[in-house]
Amino acid sequence: MSGLATRLGIFARTFVRARPAEVSAAVRAAGYACAHWNFRAIGLPTLASGVDSAVFSDLRRAFAADGLRIPSVSATFNALEPGADDVRDAVRLIGSAPLLGADVVTLCTGTRDRTDMWRAHPDNSGALAWRDLRATLEPLLVAADAAGVVLGVEPEAGNVVSDAHAAARLLAELGDDAPVGIVFDAANLLSPGAPQADVLTEAADLLGPRVVSVHAKDFDTLDRQLLWRLLDRMPPVPVIVQDVSEQDAAAVRTGLLANHVVDSKTTC
Repeated sequence: MSGLATRLGIFARTFVRARPAEVSAAVRAAGYACAHWNFRAIGLPTLASGVDSAVFSDLRRAFAADGLRIPSVSATFNALEPGADDVRDAVRLIGSAPLLGADVVTLCTGTRDRTDMWRAHPDNSGALAWRDLRATLEPLLVAADAAGVVLGVEPEAGNVVSDAHAAARLLAELGDDAPVGIVFDAANLLSPGAPQADVLTEAADLLGPRVVSVHAKDFDTLDRQLLWRLLDRMPPVPVIVQDVSEQDAAAVRTGLLANHVVDSKTTC
């Protein structure tokens, strides 16, 4: 997994600040090379409703001044139960992603639960849920194609695309030329007691060539050596640290880089 340090990033909303330059300074101080952007990092809506395009350009300049990249941006909303303006705002955000230098826009594939877009619902596995997801995706795919960006779908147990098989089904239905890829989060793919080697190896086999980003969290529960081996088989995409505190961010980065070197030597 060569060049991990240059691809290792963090969720920007780890560092909530008033201005983009303050966020980028915090990301740089923690040692990361890039950040997955969410407008919540500066107190604005995730879908950037009403945010002027100048803010996008200012944001990119702030990160570039600190030598940082924004490879991806969140456009998450409940794709099964969207609000009145969610699709419109997501289309605009997708079209504006290049202003950030981002080439991946991440989505939530949705749930029938109307209060929490990450919580499972028994109707998520039905044919109507799949139909509604596909309908919501249509204008987003058109916008992504026009903007030259890729939509990042992350398998989440609480969503319609709940596992690697559902993600593979979506990729197959949309076709190889569709502007859609996979956000690979190993922790999301596991259930209690699941055999990590079997589950994660199968997921890597099914999705690996279409992975556009990797999210890293729940480090204590994962087989590190297995994870590094699997990531080595995937494209050299950004690896984004998620769900760590601001206080722990720098130490997590240092630990990941050190563990990667040790584990790589162990498995060679």
